[in-house]
Amino acid sequence: MSSKKIVVIPGDGIGPEVTAAAQEILDLAARKAGLALEYTTRLAGGAAIDARGVPLPDETLAAAKTADAVLLGAVGGPKWDSVAPDIRPEKAILGLRKALGLYANLRPVKVSAALAAYSPLKPEIVAGTDILIVRELTGGIYFGPKCESETVDGAERAWDTEVYSVPEVARIVRMACQAAKGRRGKVTSVDKANVLASSRLWRRVATATAQEAGVDIAHMYVDNCAMQLVLGPKTFDVIVTGNLFGDILSDEAAVVAGSIGLLPSASIGDGPGLYEPIHGSAPDIAGQGIANPVGTVLSAAMLLRHSLKAEAPAAAIEQAVDAVLAAGYRTADLYRPGLTKVSTEEMAKLIIKQL
Repeated sequence: MSSKKIVVIPGDGIGPEVTAAAQEILDLAARKAGLALEYTTRLAGGAAIDARGVPLPDETLAAAKTADAVLLGAVGGPKWDSVAPDIRPEKAILGLRKALGLYANLRPVKVSAALAAYSPLKPEIVAGTDILIVRELTGGIYFGPKCESETVDGAERAWDTEVYSVPEVARIVRMACQAAKGRRGKVTSVDKANVLASSRLWRRVATATAQEAGVDIAHMYVDNCAMQLVLGPKTFDVIVTGNLFGDILSDEAAVVAGSIGLLPSASIGDGPGLYEPIHGSAPDIAGQGIANPVGTVLSAAMLLRHSLKAEAPAAAIEQAVDAVLAAGYRTADLYRPGLTKVSTEEMAKLIIKQL
């Protein structure tokens, strides 16, 4: 049996701790499903700046390009705040996305009854929420023509341009439709078509693409979607939207879930997928053994599902995590009186025991 190549990039801060936990769980779940995984560890982010002088060394990028998937911890931290803008640690993630052709960011937001109390919303509103946000990642206003400063009629101004093409919209909506077929079959496309020309093209292409895919699609203005995520998050299944709107809505949805320590993400597209938790490097708690590994563990489950097409071990990891949390085990970030506080390593061992 040929093995699948996984590049592990621990990164900075708590990154090495949470990726070590996730890798152990990933390997067990894969072996139980008959999958052989081959791991290569590479540097990126602040650790790479310290060792190589750049955030994304050539050897890291070369390894990622030939891998089946990349598992990333977290990058950055105050230590590197003073480095030149073109070599900031975050450039590693942007460089990987560009080089690997990763045009879609998938961010699931799932709230079990055991975790509903952590949300700022009432438990009865948020419990049972299960949303997948599909964000276009390489187009839109972040990548359109821009001007930092110019003078017109004696006044300084700056501008950014929102640009989307038909192929860009079609491929991201097609991906959302494919995801919806494995879920509840409902796609909500988010735009601002009452104001923006680019959104009117987005809506037209989204409608046609969903019709071709045989998936039900609804359209919603971004301001209304932001409101409905608070009023009734359980009404959503798959949300698909552009780069700017997706950036904002996915962060809002993360707050609805109550803890960024629990949420995974995947960036996928033409090349190997990149899987990472949505939290930062948390250098203030690095090395203390108290970091929450669940976001990275669930990112490893997404790696199995999307890059290795291995649904059974992916679901097994997710079910194991749910069982441990339902039993009342919490790392320090989620601990409350009456529950059981555990370390990073202990949380990983509990999940392994469930597996």
